[in-house]
Amino acid sequence: MIDLSLLPDGGVAWLDASGPNPHIVLSTRIRLARNVVGHPFSLRATDADRAAVLARVSDAAAECGELRGAQLLRLDELTRLDRQLLHERHLVSKELAALDREPSEARKASAVLIDSPAGVMVNEEDHLRLQAMVSGFALEDAYTALESVDTELGQLLPFAFHPEFGYLTSCPTNAGTGLRASVLIHLPGLVLTKEIGKVLQGLTQVGLTFRGLYGEGSEVVGNFFQLSNQTTLGKAEGELLDHLGRIVRQVIEYEEQARDVLLKTAAGTVDDKVWRAYGLLRYARSLSFEETMNLLSGVRLGVGLNLITGLSVYTLNKLLIHTQPAHLAALEGRPLSDTEERASRASCVRRLLGAETT
Repeated sequence: MIDLSLLPDGGVAWLDASGPNPHIVLSTRIRLARNVVGHPFSLRATDADRAAVLARVSDAAAECGELRGAQLLRLDELTRLDRQLLHERHLVSKELAALDREPSEARKASAVLIDSPAGVMVNEEDHLRLQAMVSGFALEDAYTALESVDTELGQLLPFAFHPEFGYLTSCPTNAGTGLRASVLIHLPGLVLTKEIGKVLQGLTQVGLTFRGLYGEGSEVVGNFFQLSNQTTLGKAEGELLDHLGRIVRQVIEYEEQARDVLLKTAAGTVDDKVWRAYGLLRYARSLSFEETMNLLSGVRLGVGLNLITGLSVYTLNKLLIHTQPAHLAALEGRPLSDTEERASRASCVRRLLGAETT
């Protein structure tokens, strides 16, 4: 089993709640899609093609000062549990983790370079997926961290680029800048006031999209949404980030207004909901993942409204990751049955909440 403590910042510095608006926005992520000239794109690549790409990227990373402290992990050499651990920490995508396959069936030469706050996925949908993830609502910080990596790697590797269409990618929607920016945001106020549908519909009308906790293909649980741009072609990086930033700031304002409405019109109901959620988390002996996410949403709302004091947002962020299946199996040192997993999750929650509040 991989030792996650050996990764730069454990790969989860974005959990520390140090960024702007941490009570509403958990993290900001920037991703850049890039392909290397002279090799078939990943969807048409053979095992030998992917191995050649990985070798070139590894050599370039060794010369890249921005990735000097990065650790290279070959996903096709890891167990399913280890790949799931990396996915649960948002270090690799579901596609790269290949959670439905055994190591022998995983995409050959699939790998990830993990640094903090930047990293690189190799041989995912594109040859490279450069990514940076930072705490809170900090689009400029995330992009600045990634831009220097992109610039240096681009000097060491010939990226596929067209003067009219920009960076060429496997999926046409990523062509141009190759940039996908997203924020992981908590919107319980809008959900409870039943305004969330209107807000989400408005996002799609201005070129944004929303997904669940783990992006594309994941369900929304615990009122956690990932908001991101849909296309990149025809716009510069600054335009994309400005547009997303402006809309996210509006969503944050709407969420704060919804919370004010709840306190003015349903204070008793909100207070009861928050403390019921805290009580269940603090004393339950069996918890499903979905139940835990929904209860954490209630407690997080309570902390944001100052109904619960003495409990840090960092601890709540940490619980989002450490109560997931692979982390619990790693904690126990063995695969868990569904019943064992629920009991382990409840124990983990009691321990972390108890350490924070006693």
